[in-house]
Amino acid sequence: MTDTRLLRPRRSCLAVPGSSARFLEKAQSADADQVFLDLEDSVAPVAKPAARDAIATALDEGDWKDKIRTVRVNDLTTEWTYRDVITVVEKAGPKVDCIMLPKVQTAAQVQWLDMTLTQLEKVLGLEVGRIGIEVQIENAEGLTNVNAIGAASPRIETIIFGPADFMASINMRSLVVGDQPPGYESDAYHYILMAILMAARANGLQAIDGPYGRVRDAEGYLRTAERSAALGFDGKWVLHPDQIDIANRVYAPTQADYDRAELILDAYAYFTSAEGGAVGAVMLGDEMIDEASRKMALVVAAQGRSAGLSRTTTFSPPES
Repeated sequence: MTDTRLLRPRRSCLAVPGSSARFLEKAQSADADQVFLDLEDSVAPVAKPAARDAIATALDEGDWKDKIRTVRVNDLTTEWTYRDVITVVEKAGPKVDCIMLPKVQTAAQVQWLDMTLTQLEKVLGLEVGRIGIEVQIENAEGLTNVNAIGAASPRIETIIFGPADFMASINMRSLVVGDQPPGYESDAYHYILMAILMAARANGLQAIDGPYGRVRDAEGYLRTAERSAALGFDGKWVLHPDQIDIANRVYAPTQADYDRAELILDAYAYFTSAEGGAVGAVMLGDEMIDEASRKMALVVAAQGRSAGLSRTTTFSPPES
């Protein structure tokens, strides 16, 4: 797939406990690209019904500006999921951008959510297909089926790595969410991240890295963010406002890379035109650029534009 489009950018994805009125209010002013209001792990079982109502009210009445508004419902193997979806969409459907489904193990689970959303949208008079789906891969079975999961519904926008449950599911010897296990000298997450990234890109989706548990350890968060950003991930969860700026910076291109990408696009467009000689490969400074270079530059340029960067250089055709 050569599609270089960007879905709505999610460099920073702020987790908000659905049972906390204070956090629901504070999240509205956070500088995150996305907020996801959580009904799963951060909410005690007895508090889930009240949290559903609180989330629906906060979505309906709050000022979320241009943030992507997502609700993480409970794992489909629990007794809470269907009511999570129904309550939130019935009460705040027009204000919900996505439903996040955790611990996805099979494509059938995604298809259930797709069909349920379709039924709700029809009954409520909402645009069918507008509410997106985000899938979270959190165990070995989910990773084994990640390619089928990524292709399970046209509503899917992101595939997310959930490190905590994944680490537990494979008996990884670490108690710090998202950090490397002691005694393993290589990157214990490389295969997992690459499998998620390949499934996402094959289906035109975003790949999102999960949280880093030590919320006061800025260096640790930066280290894990740089790892997945280098591979090509689009963003990462943040558990604390202090992590937002790091994510927004790491998952956006540098000014130099953005300028270079725009320069490559301009130069390639010129040199492949009749005016520029209609050549397919040419030297730009000390670098050869061709169609593959253009595709790479398209990605970086789109990321820079979505991050609000402005060009500081321009292309000038060579004098004849």
